[in-house]
Amino acid sequence: MKKPLWKDETFLLLFLVLVQAFGLDDDNRPATEVCSTHTILPGPKGDQGEKGDQGEMGKHGKVGPTGSKGEKGAVGDIGDQGMMGKIGPIGKKGDKGVKGLSGISGGKGKAGAVCDCGKYRKVVGQLDINIARLKSSIQFVKNVLAGIRETEEKYYYIVQEEKSYKDAVIDCRIRDGILAMPKDEAANAVISDYVSKSGLFRVFIGLSDTEKEGQFMYADRSPLQDYSNWKEGEPQDPSGHEDCVEMLSTGKWNDTECHLTMFFVCEFPKKRK
Repeated sequence: MKKPLWKDETFLLLFLVLVQAFGLDDDNRPATEVCSTHTILPGPKGDQGEKGDQGEMGKHGKVGPTGSKGEKGAVGDIGDQGMMGKIGPIGKKGDKGVKGLSGISGGKGKAGAVCDCGKYRKVVGQLDINIARLKSSIQFVKNVLAGIRETEEKYYYIVQEEKSYKDAVIDCRIRDGILAMPKDEAANAVISDYVSKSGLFRVFIGLSDTEKEGQFMYADRSPLQDYSNWKEGEPQDPSGHEDCVEMLSTGKWNDTECHLTMFFVCEFPKKRK
């Protein structure tokens, strides 16, 4: 711990010299004369002070120059074996091998049995009779139970579900057929008799002039040409909305609006291409 200044001998000596130099009297007033012959001499060396506290750490010095390259280190141990690489592409097809030797011929087979042709002819004949009976039964089911009518080339079936003309076309296609197209008197008579005996008043048939007014086309996109059976005064379309055709129970045709819903007739070819 440091001494107080008033106990330090050097401090006291300097204090007395200053008092004499400035000539202060008892009233603290400066003297009229100052002695210029006095010489200020250093006092005796004081005691060594106590060791001060450690100062703060100084700033880092500049980075020194890079040292010379060291000697090459020893070779390390060999690492583990790496993973197996991807399989390479398949090679080209090899050359055809040499043909092998022919094998030993097989033994002679047993002789076949003698055909009893008369017996098999009888069986075949009976099958033909059964097939004819089956066809007749199928015809009965189609014409009576299922209500299907036919001509020499077509079958006709009334779908008793009320649909618009467009939906009727789609429904017949789903059934693997087409909306009925009476292109001659015979077909028209079969369909009209079918409609009448089913107790219906009208049905859609496959005929319309939706693409061009006044030019009627069948559902298979063939034009109306040689045969027609329009009701008297028809077709007439003063409003411009009657673009589809219905068949009445009398067999006569009438143009009507396509959005109306009614039963319709599908036709199916007897011979498939």
